[in-house]
This record gives sequence, structure tokens and C-alpha cells, in this order.
Amino acid sequence: MDPFDGSDPREALRRVSALLGCSLTSAEVAAHLDRQDKLRHLREQFLVPKIADLPPSDLSLVDGTRDCIYLVGNSLGLQPRMAKKYLEEELEKWAKTGVHGHTEGSRPWAWAENNIEELMANVVGAKAEEVALMNGLTVNLHLLMLSFYKPTAARHKILLEDKAFPSDHYAVESQIRLRGFDPEQSMLLVSPRSGEETLRTEDILEVIEKEGDSIAVVMFSGVQYYTGQLFNMAAITQAGQRKGCFVGFDCAHAAGNVELKLHDWGVDFACWCSYKYINSGAGGLAGAFIHDKHRDTIKPALLGWWGHDLNTRFQMSNVLELQPGVSGFRLSNQPILLVCPLQASLEVFNMTSMQALRRKSLLLTAYLESLIQHYYSEDPGQPLKPHVRIITPSDPQQRGCQLSLSFSVHIRKVFKELERRGVACDMREPSVLRVAPVPLYNSFSDVHSFVETLGSALRASSQ
Repeated sequence: MDPFDGSDPREALRRVSALLGCSLTSAEVAAHLDRQDKLRHLREQFLVPKIADLPPSDLSLVDGTRDCIYLVGNSLGLQPRMAKKYLEEELEKWAKTGVHGHTEGSRPWAWAENNIEELMANVVGAKAEEVALMNGLTVNLHLLMLSFYKPTAARHKILLEDKAFPSDHYAVESQIRLRGFDPEQSMLLVSPRSGEETLRTEDILEVIEKEGDSIAVVMFSGVQYYTGQLFNMAAITQAGQRKGCFVGFDCAHAAGNVELKLHDWGVDFACWCSYKYINSGAGGLAGAFIHDKHRDTIKPALLGWWGHDLNTRFQMSNVLELQPGVSGFRLSNQPILLVCPLQASLEVFNMTSMQALRRKSLLLTAYLESLIQHYYSEDPGQPLKPHVRIITPSDPQQRGCQLSLSFSVHIRKVFKELERRGVACDMREPSVLRVAPVPLYNSFSDVHSFVETLGSALRASSQ
């Protein structure tokens, strides 16, 4: 029996528990799943912080020599082990060869990012020529919107989530104003139903069907940053395009987290950062996607010399030979010191596949869900006992690896107690903890240890 075969993860966990003859809550289950995990060796490709190196840790409570419980890859991924080596290579090349580094070595600076775009394309389900590595996420979003958002008096709205990530909201708002429209009239926001935390796919599609003739662009996230909801990107794309809209996605929380098929789904455009699940370091080089069906029809509104054909770029003729598709959207040369850690991480992704990572992720997140529900669900018999409600969709196909946990008590004290015990996760006021077991480097034992540590943190925070 292979629990990682992609079958229903909850059923797979029940089978493992029955096979071992012990409760799912037993550490033996976590140890067994870790032994069965064919991807466990990938953890060795990353540097996991030691508890003693985390500033908030209380070494009277924990063994400082142990790895911390790192469940915050949804905010910043771990450092790939090879990142330092690649950075040192480029610094050494700069020191020894100076300007010749632009064309020499294994990473010629003039086209270093081009050499790893196929690896990135594999992560997001695209052709290599549909992907460009450049800038930061919001810069890329603006560049793409300048070309895809062409409002008219009849079709001027942009559809997005009511609780979109702030930078997306600000970018959309500013793009609308830039074209002389009023965000109050042109931003069409979709909210969950009353009493619900997440959006229903049928409600999104209904809005597109009803309002589509006035919508210029549908702009959604792939995975919602706060709730962890994975949107049905294929269905949203199909519905939007059927009504004549361009459809784009911010994949910051989806790239490297879930299996994407940007090309096959026919998505018009997408962008993403690379420092979360793709582990490129804070402020790492971002990605952009434009489907090759727009290769010769969608042009950049802003031009830079890096959009010029590489073969003649350095002839400096000032006669633009624009690269087709997303490559023409490049503005300037990319920082080589950002290319290095991104290359290190993408090479780890290339040791496996997004399909295999997703299979592990489904099981790993279901395991976390099961333990949280077992220990911390609301108990009617103990109304004063702190409890946890999972606001992320319960359907494994509608979420990535993140679970957003809503606590019945204020979260700050709990969060601080977790930090003291060597747990790295993410807090959102007033009551939500975002916990992300990342399949590249997190183990089932990490999850089991976190749930046990959460119990002691809750007890300490209530004293």
C-alpha cells in the first residue's frame, strides 16, 4: 500500500493507522509516513534553521541544537543549499574577470536568467518561451495590465476578490485610474457568502456570466493568501474568455505549491514572486507568463533594451527588434545575484515533478488537518477551552499546502509561545495562524511536533 499514490488522502491516512494498529495521533504514524516518503531526501537540499539561531526562542524550553519546525514557506521559503555556492562563484568571477563576466562562465550575466526559464516553466505548466524571469511581482503585474487592460466605455471593469492581496488591489486600482476610470465603478469585487470564509466557484462563474460584457479583465489569485483557497483556475479562465474577457492570475501562493497548467488552461497572463514556495530568497526574481497565442498580438506598453532580440541587442542601433511574447516585456538586465538562489531552488524542483510534490502535499496537509481536528476542535462540553477552526476549504482539491487556523482566543500570545518553542509560522491578526507544511522540505514528523507544541503553547498562553 502506497499512501502517496494520489488517492483520497484521508482514506490513505486511515489505512496507515489501521496497518500500524495505532491511533492516527501516534508519532509512529508520522515516522512510518516519513519512511515511505520517496521525496524525503529533498530536505537535504535546504538549510533548516536551528532553534538556537531563532531570536525569539527560549532555550530553557527546547533543545537549541534541533532544527526548528519551519512551517512558513508560504511567506519565505528555506535557503537552497547550493545558493551560497552559486553566489560565491559569481562574486569570484566578478572579482577575477570584471566586465567579461557578462559573456563568460556557466552563468553569463547577459543571459543568465534565460538559462533557467525552462525549469521555471516546468513548475508553472508552461512552455519555456511563455515565461520570463524579471523584476518583482507587482512590477510585472503592472507591465502585464498595461497591455491586457484596454478599457472602453462599455467594457472597463476588472474582476477580483474582495480580499485580494493588498498589492494586487492597489495595482488594479491604480491601473483603472491611469486609464481615466473610477475604481468605485470599475473594480468589481467578489465576496464570500454571508457567514462563509471562502468563495464558491459557482458564485465566481455566476458573476462572470452576469457581468462579463462589462468586464475587461478577470484578475484573480491562484491560491488565496489568507484562506489558502485554491481557485478553479481552468473554470475561471474558460468562463471569462467565453464572455470576451482577458483572464490573468497572481500565482504568488500557487507557483511551487500546487500543480499549475497555465498553457493547457489557456490562461492569458500570469505573474508570481519566487521567494515563497520557490525559495529564491527575500525579494527574489519574479516570473511572468503570457500564453503563446498572444505571441504576435499583445505588445508591451513600456519598452526597454532587454526586450530587444539578444542576437543584436548589443549593436545599440536604437532600432528595436522586439522579442515576441513575454520576452519583449523585459526592460533591463536582471541582477545576477538574484538569479543564483533561484537557479539553486529550481534545480531541486527538477529532481522531482510538481505531480509528485502535489501527491505528498495532499497527504501532508490532510495529516495536519486530521491532528488539528482531533485535538483542537470545539468541544461543546468545555465551552471555555480554546479551540481551532480551519477556514481553508476541507476539499483537498480546493487548497494548497497551507491551512489557515482561526483560534477562539487572541492569536498573538499563542504565536509568541510557539516562537519560544522553535516554531516558525505566520500570524494574521486578530485570530488566524497560517501553517504551511511544504512538501519539498517538511516532514510528517514536523507536523506531528507542531501539533504537540501547539498544545503547550495554548496552555502557556492561557496562564
